[in-house]
Amino acid sequence: MPRSEELQARRMDAVRAWTSFVEHGDEASGLVRPEILSSWARSEPVVPTDVTEAPLADESETAAWWRGSPLQTAVERVEAELRRTAEDGDLVVAVTDPQTRILWTYGGRVMRRKAETVNFVPGGRWDDLSVGTNALDLANRLDAPAMVFSAEHYAPIVHNWVCWAAPVHDPVTGAQLGVIDLSTTWDRTHPIGLATARVLARLIETAVPASAHHPGVAVDERTEPGLVMRLLGTVEVWLDGQRLLLNRRQSEVLALLAMHPEGLSLEQLHALVYGDQAVTLSTLKAEVSHLRAALGGQLSSRPYRLPMPVATDVDLVLGLLRHGRVAAAVDAYGGDLLPGTNSPALTELGEYVAVAVREALLADPQPDAVVRYSELAPYDTEVVEVCLAALAGRPHPAVPLLKGRLAAASR
Repeated sequence: MPRSEELQARRMDAVRAWTSFVEHGDEASGLVRPEILSSWARSEPVVPTDVTEAPLADESETAAWWRGSPLQTAVERVEAELRRTAEDGDLVVAVTDPQTRILWTYGGRVMRRKAETVNFVPGGRWDDLSVGTNALDLANRLDAPAMVFSAEHYAPIVHNWVCWAAPVHDPVTGAQLGVIDLSTTWDRTHPIGLATARVLARLIETAVPASAHHPGVAVDERTEPGLVMRLLGTVEVWLDGQRLLLNRRQSEVLALLAMHPEGLSLEQLHALVYGDQAVTLSTLKAEVSHLRAALGGQLSSRPYRLPMPVATDVDLVLGLLRHGRVAAAVDAYGGDLLPGTNSPALTELGEYVAVAVREALLADPQPDAVVRYSELAPYDTEVVEVCLAALAGRPHPAVPLLKGRLAAASR
């Protein structure tokens, strides 16, 4: 741990920088980290320096959000570890929603009392526009671990604190669920604080309930409300947990409606399904009629639209790629979209998804993900070669499998 005089000097530097900002604004540039200065600038117009506590959100609304959040289940599963961490380090541990509203806290004896005096409690709003610069807000907005020490906080009510926070993501979709924060007094600062926040964030992520929309995990679609569609590599459809038996054309129509939640006119749907094929509008209307019956009437008209929650593996894969979660995207990618379809719109979408997955692997050739991909695209040797080149002779369990795939493809 840094010596007490070093910590004291660091605290004095932070106080001087904060005072300079409050009194002279831009003169604080260069005295603190850019993300702190940027947050101070956000806080200054709306948060008075004499703020005494964080504002509280509606108690019943907070409780209802917590009950419906996957974080509640995750935190309950690892609560013993979170409590032990708080007690051993005399910390207060907090978990927030994506708006930096605290949903759950647990504190050691001393820090629990300090937290209560400033509304560092469930319902407390700790975004920097509500209570000023802090680690919870930085971790949430920047989607990265953050530390805020002493007077780096904008509000003097927490100048005696040091806080470490890390974002928590859904391990399947990559969506940010909130942050976890560890806070204590500035004189108890320790280099391991930020690493501990990261570890606890990962611990919570491992306990998040698996999404039934992820085709790569063992789930029971019979428990999932709304419409759930697997379209990559195979076609399977469930409505409110019941498997639907649809013909190819009905599956194509349903897939297109799922991809266009705003709805489609009869003419638009016809163009997407048939292209320039000589098929009458009445033929499509008959298919839609049969599909509506299979959906128990849950298919609106004028425009045609699905009035229920819809989840597809296409949206999942593309969402994971947008978040840079290449390995998870490959796990969710089952292969060609609706194999054998002659719908021009679905053919184009399938090519887009396939190219997106391939390009992501070329940019980030994670060995295990490349092995999985090579099982789906055994003749795409370029991805395998790029991966082997990236490994550059380093030992890895995937190397023999990748070399074997190359050998098989060259025969």
